[in-house]
Amino acid sequence: MIGLGTLVNMALVLVGSTIGIAAKGRLKKKYQETIMNALGLAVMFIGISGALQGLLVVEENQLETTNVMLMIISLALGGFLGEWIDIEKRLDQFGEWIKKSLKVKGEKGNGFVEGFVNSSLLFCVGAMAIIGSLQDGLAGEPSMLIAKGIIDGVVAIFFASTLGIGVFFSIIPIFLYQGAITLSATFIEPFLSDTLIRNISFVGSVLILGIGINMIFGKKIKVGNLLPAVLVPIAYAILIKYI
Repeated sequence: MIGLGTLVNMALVLVGSTIGIAAKGRLKKKYQETIMNALGLAVMFIGISGALQGLLVVEENQLETTNVMLMIISLALGGFLGEWIDIEKRLDQFGEWIKKSLKVKGEKGNGFVEGFVNSSLLFCVGAMAIIGSLQDGLAGEPSMLIAKGIIDGVVAIFFASTLGIGVFFSIIPIFLYQGAITLSATFIEPFLSDTLIRNISFVGSVLILGIGINMIFGKKIKVGNLLPAVLVPIAYAILIKYI
């Protein structure tokens, strides 16, 4: 069944968020802060490892850098476009709209928007979201998205235990993002290559690193405004092909 992977992914995030929300009231603030810092470190490590896979190659038993200019151009152009659209502000506004619509106030409202935005970005930016959605759309193979869902569900427990119910609603971007890739996979497939997927993945990993930095040090980087950076490798591949 095409789309099953995304549905299972959403269900696992819902389960993880529910467990985390139930645990939130039992954790003192100092524990919440420590857990958030620990998660930030883990997210940073995931981002760094994914980025290095696209930036480092072994040639003649030596480690050499590659794709550095692509990374710089992707982040610069993506940041310019994202800042023009102001994606981060729109994500925050959407989170605030959900919060007001549900009349979430008091203790439950603390960290709502931060939880929604951070978890949405983390669950959607990674390589597994892109590759898994393509596999689901092309072959009806949901295994990678199910594996991603298990990871997301575990992360959602800790996110929700510190940031609250906002994490619960990250299923909306997951549904829209992964669903769109799954449904359009047949049309996208002729333009895909292993190199292109690898380039999109490592640029996305750089953004994941930014999420980890924000989790530890506060909102220092507008990661939402950098989201268009993952599209730049596609434009680059088209230019290389035809020019």
